[in-house]
Amino acid sequence: MKQFLAFVRKEFLHILRDRRTILILIGMPIVQIILFGFAISTEVKDVKTVVVTHSPDADTRYVIDRIDAGEYFTVTHVVHDIREADRLFRRNEADLAVVLPDNFQRHRTEAAGIQIVADATDPNLAIMRTMYVNNVLASARMELQKTLAQPAAAAPQGHVRIEAKLLYNPQMRSAYNFVPGVMGLILMLICAIMTSVSIVREKETGTMELLLVSPIRPMLVIVSKVVPYFTLSILNLTTILLLSVFVLDVPVAGNLMALVGVSLLYILVSLSLGLLISTLTTTQVAAMLASGLVLMIPTIVISGLIFPIESMPWPLQAFSCIIPARWYIEIVRRLMIEGVPFAYVWKEALVLVAMAVLLIGIATRKFKNRLD
Repeated sequence: MKQFLAFVRKEFLHILRDRRTILILIGMPIVQIILFGFAISTEVKDVKTVVVTHSPDADTRYVIDRIDAGEYFTVTHVVHDIREADRLFRRNEADLAVVLPDNFQRHRTEAAGIQIVADATDPNLAIMRTMYVNNVLASARMELQKTLAQPAAAAPQGHVRIEAKLLYNPQMRSAYNFVPGVMGLILMLICAIMTSVSIVREKETGTMELLLVSPIRPMLVIVSKVVPYFTLSILNLTTILLLSVFVLDVPVAGNLMALVGVSLLYILVSLSLGLLISTLTTTQVAAMLASGLVLMIPTIVISGLIFPIESMPWPLQAFSCIIPARWYIEIVRRLMIEGVPFAYVWKEALVLVAMAVLLIGIATRKFKNRLD
């Protein structure tokens, strides 16, 4: 046991002496969580808006003020001709145009023909901007209708009020979507890639043979190299959760212990992948290429981190089932964002358990074969 702990201590010292490794292990997770939380955003903010109106009455001014009041839209121009709005679009001085009808004040209780024109060079962004401004206009019109103070008997018959409610993320903040995905990406990066490169480096420099002829069993040598990365992954998990809660304002709505337990299971799966890659490659370059092609690209593209799996063709949906990050991200979103009990995600956790057992078994067998 003392010899095993000595190997673990040696590996810790080796990592701490390498500044580049420390920068990757400690600095990169912090940078990634901040970039994904702040820089990469799908929220609607500061949309340059032009209002086209021919009747600058009190209702029109009220609607313009409501559009300009929040952080979502900034009314940069109020024009009287739609052709002027078109020129603003061409000069990139407008992202959205709201065209109010003539005599807008008269249309309080009628279906006023308000037109919304959006720059659809980015279709998804255009849809979101249109939905946001439509909600603002609907709210403003309801407020204007209240000022009429018409008696209940005069109210239109059969009127149905439609109300939309957003669950779990009513502010529609993109950080709620990206944080679980970044957790899966960072833990995969630290555990799998760094572990595989570390072990392959020993093979490439010829020091692995010296370690394997030491008094302890070869498998314990490999485990001693994995333990530091497991410990650093726990540190990164703690850092990510703290940054998510106190910097990005993403709460842990569910059971924290269940979230940590699932994360430790995912770390074990990622470490097993790193061990498997290390048994199949002999150089650091090969390990990096294998990690990038087999782990990083599928984790980013097909795991649901950025693109919804439901929108993918069925072959890619089937392929995503063998990607551990797909199941981990789904579990984290449900535990952390939705706040559901663990009983609702046990099937996904069972998939990760099966992956961990399978990968550890394959990596152990391959490693023994190479020793022979």
